[in-house]
Amino acid sequence: MISQDVSQVEYVEKKPIGRIKGYSLEQRLQLWGWAFISPWIIGFLLFILFPMLASFVISFTDFNLMHPDDVKFVGLKNYIALGSDPMLITATIATLKFALLALPVAIMLPIFLAGLLNASLLKGKRLFLTLFYMPYIVPVVSVVFIWQAYLNQEAGWFNRLLGLIGIQGPNWINSVDFIYPAMVMIGLWGLGNALLITFAAMRGVPTELFEAARVDGASALTIFFKIIIPMISPVIFYNLILSVIGVFRYFEIPYILGRGQGQPGNATYFYSIHLYKNAFTYQEMGYGSTLAWVLFVISLLVTVALFLTSRYWVYNSTGDNQI
Repeated sequence: MISQDVSQVEYVEKKPIGRIKGYSLEQRLQLWGWAFISPWIIGFLLFILFPMLASFVISFTDFNLMHPDDVKFVGLKNYIALGSDPMLITATIATLKFALLALPVAIMLPIFLAGLLNASLLKGKRLFLTLFYMPYIVPVVSVVFIWQAYLNQEAGWFNRLLGLIGIQGPNWINSVDFIYPAMVMIGLWGLGNALLITFAAMRGVPTELFEAARVDGASALTIFFKIIIPMISPVIFYNLILSVIGVFRYFEIPYILGRGQGQPGNATYFYSIHLYKNAFTYQEMGYGSTLAWVLFVISLLVTVALFLTSRYWVYNSTGDNQI
């Protein structure tokens, strides 16, 4: 009698807890996985996919926020109107000019700074990483106001520092020739994330490669360009993709500096600002949605082109660089 009770107790203890009748272990794990990612899926469907589809439909209408009840289907009229929009050309040229100056800095400067921090003789790496990353979490509006004071032609500290070495500081904010370098300097405050990722990638390069290179008599520059750069090329590629997309959607800094009007001389009238003004200032949501979808297609094509070229210069540990 006692043994029978013991066997029953053991059976109860071995019984699976939380088991769903009729489902295997793999199926239960899959259900739990879907349950955990369901908040993201719901958010993606409601706040990303549905608005994208809605904007695509709106791009074929003359929808105006001032007259929401008077919506008409116009077909490709909004897309045809792109060719006769003079400000679209201005906005595209301004965006491309800034991209040509900002992208090299956004890619090369984190590599340079990470290389310095990765040097074995440099002390206080964690402190420097913290200091570089802290501005990344500062609100953009606050950053712009700080830099506006810093780059002020008359009382700005930057021009005062240039004056100490005999250089007459320019009018950074209100000059067509210097507004792009000014925005690049402001953007340097946001390099903390790219720097942190690049530094982590450099720390992950196998030390055996360095030792073998030193045995063969390789210099520090040779090790940096022939070993470190190729090994961290996936991270460089990642930063490049994010930087390209960021340039296309660059909005806050030029909008604040140019007061939303593209000052000075339409130099800060970027594509994203042109999109914003048509959609929310002029209330032309149909044409604004068209501009948004054109920007999406351009960003997608550039991203795909970069992925196609990555097989020739991005290191892949599996040896398969095919997409």
